[in-house]
Amino acid sequence: MTSFIIRRLILSVIVLFLVSLFVFLAMHLLPGDPVLMYVSASSIQQVTQEQLDQIRHEFGLDKPLPKQYLDWVGGIFHGDFGKSILNHSPVIQEITRRLPITIYIGALAFIIATIVGIPAGVLCAVRRGSWIDSLVTTLSNIGITVPTFWLGIILIYVFALHFKWLPVMGYTSPFVNFWMSTKQLIMPVFCLALGPIAGNARQARSSMLEIIHKDYIRTAWSKGLKERSVVMRHALKNGLLPVVTLSGMGIGTILGGSVLIEQVFNIPGMGRLAVTSVMNQDYPYVQAICLIMAIGIVFSNLLVDISYGWLDPRVHYD
Repeated sequence: MTSFIIRRLILSVIVLFLVSLFVFLAMHLLPGDPVLMYVSASSIQQVTQEQLDQIRHEFGLDKPLPKQYLDWVGGIFHGDFGKSILNHSPVIQEITRRLPITIYIGALAFIIATIVGIPAGVLCAVRRGSWIDSLVTTLSNIGITVPTFWLGIILIYVFALHFKWLPVMGYTSPFVNFWMSTKQLIMPVFCLALGPIAGNARQARSSMLEIIHKDYIRTAWSKGLKERSVVMRHALKNGLLPVVTLSGMGIGTILGGSVLIEQVFNIPGMGRLAVTSVMNQDYPYVQAICLIMAIGIVFSNLLVDISYGWLDPRVHYD
């Protein structure tokens, strides 16, 4: 187990290095000049070339790209992600404020997707061919194909503008006003959780249908064990491996979906900051956000791999 974790950590470091390099080059090779956007944002009508060069020197944009990359990576190891080009504030300061919001919404969506999707798939497999199976399967197919941003707009129109049951947009901390926070998060959390719910239900149904036809399951039935005991103690644990893999991939889907959802519902999280920073070509923000999201996805995949040994004793880490 220890050697496996060490190997995976080494591979994770390599992946994060490649992600950081790709994001850095992609942002710096895009057409446009963030310095000109900074000058425009500062309402400066007339600037000289010397002033532009001075601003580039201040942010290190006049250095060769390899030097800029090494400076950025070196600062990360000291907890310094750089300064925003547009507002001169430390990147880590804004990320520290916005990251808990994205984690909170994503965690709610992940929990709901797990506790709703997996039992729904297991129920469909146990009651195969029934009306419950047909209903959940149909809804799962629809849930996978619905675009997240389109669903968010429809929910705003129906529940916020037409019925006026929920706030249109915004975010309130649950520590400030729990009831208002709950109402504001119903629609964005539902949008984020719908795809993973549908995916978990489909995968759980497929895995359980394969497991319940195994010889040891038929033996358990022949012993006269109750249905709950057969499903929970014998079938479910072995059928969870593909579902766990899909759930780990779902974390990346939720993080990626937060970019659209936070923009639609005007939530001041990491996703909305990423969109704004890309539009403004604010390199430090985009690089830091992509790296943090990559760390979250790599870490979740590592946890999924480790969980295999607990779920299936046949899995050995050599």
